[in-house]
Amino acid sequence: MSSAAKAMSKFRLAVVQLHVTSVKADNLSRARKLVKEAAGKGSQLVLLPECFNSPYGTSFFSQYAERIPGESTQLLSETAKENKVYLVGGSIPEEDGGKLYNSCTVFGPDGELILKHRKIHLFDIDVPGKIRFQESETLSPGSRLSTFQTPFCKVGVGICYDMRFAELAQLYSRRGCELLVYPGAFNMTTGPAHWELLQRGRALDNQVFVATASPARDETSSYVAWGHSSVVNPWGDVISKAGPEEAVIYADVDLQYLADIRQQIPVTAQRRDDLYAVTSVPGGELVT
Repeated sequence: MSSAAKAMSKFRLAVVQLHVTSVKADNLSRARKLVKEAAGKGSQLVLLPECFNSPYGTSFFSQYAERIPGESTQLLSETAKENKVYLVGGSIPEEDGGKLYNSCTVFGPDGELILKHRKIHLFDIDVPGKIRFQESETLSPGSRLSTFQTPFCKVGVGICYDMRFAELAQLYSRRGCELLVYPGAFNMTTGPAHWELLQRGRALDNQVFVATASPARDETSSYVAWGHSSVVNPWGDVISKAGPEEAVIYADVDLQYLADIRQQIPVTAQRRDDLYAVTSVPGGELVT
C-alpha cells in the first residue's frame, strides 16, 4: 500500500456531546466553538447530537423549527467551511410545507450542503411507569435512506430511533458504507438498557464503524438524555465513549482494520441470498 493510500485509510472522527439549553443562540455558539476545538485536534469528520439547537420534546419542535436553509444550517455551513471538516449536523426540527421533521444536514469542507436526512422511524414508545413519548404527535417521518461519500469512506446516516432497525444498517453496509452515524437522544430508561447494545450490534452485524452523538445529560430538562456518546469498531469494541456531561470524544478510524475484519470473517460473501434478502423499495434511497 502506498503512503498516500495508507493516509487515506485512516481519519480522525470527533463526536460532540453538547449541553443543549432553551436558548438557541447559545446552542449554536457552543456547537461552533466545539467543532472548532475538534478540528484543532485533527478531526476530519465531526458529528453533532440530535436536536442540537433546541430542547428535545414534542412541545418544543414547532417553537424551534426552521426551514432549511435557515439560521442553524447557515451556521453549520459556515462552521464546516471555516474548519475544513465534514460536519454531520446532528438534527434540528425542520418545517417544510406545513409539516415538521427531525432532520440531519451534512456539510462538506467547502460549506456546501451534501445531504438532508429526515428521521425515518418516529420515536413512539410507551413503557408503563417509566416513559411515554410520541414523536408522531407533531413530526412526520422521512421517506429516504441517506448516504454520503468522503475521501475516506462512504457514510450512512440515521437519527436515534432509526438505529433500532437493523434493516437500515444492513442496507447501508451492502451499499458500501463503512461508517454509520446516528445522532440520538436516548433517555434514562432506554439509554442504560439499549444504547451501547444497539451500537455494538449494528457495528458487529454489518462490520462497520458506528458513531453516536447524544446531547449531554441535563437533570433539570423535561426530557433527560442518557449521554454516553460513543464510537464502536467493526469487532464490536467501544473505542471511545463520553460520560454524561458535555464533552468531545475522538476516534481514529482505521479502514484497513475494517477490511481485515471483513476478510477474516467474510459474512458478506457467506450470506444466503438464495434464501433471504433485505431490499429497499424503488425511490426509497438517496445516495450522494
